[in-house]
Amino acid sequence: MSQSAIVIDKKDNVATALRQLEEGRSIRVEIGDDAVEVTLLQTIPFGHKFALSDVQPSEPIVKYGEIMGLATKKILKGEHTHVHNVEGPKDRGDKE
Repeated sequence: MSQSAIVIDKKDNVATALRQLEEGRSIRVEIGDDAVEVTLLQTIPFGHKFALSDVQPSEPIVKYGEIMGLATKKILKGEHTHVHNVEGPKDRGDKE
């Protein structure tokens, strides 16, 4: 069976969809020698991220083992993680 999502580094708290993944689908995501089961709370477009665990506001979003942004609100496990709930650590630059 082919993978639905990928995690690059065991420090990552998001996975990246390798195809569009439908809301309500439960998937198993491999994280090194471990795995996590995630039920998707929204449809996740190809190439987009979803949370592997709950993330609190201002906590880092980690992808490829690096902080790529901060949560702007609570993000639930299985929730789409994108510009609507993540901003760069130095802000997005489009707000006054």
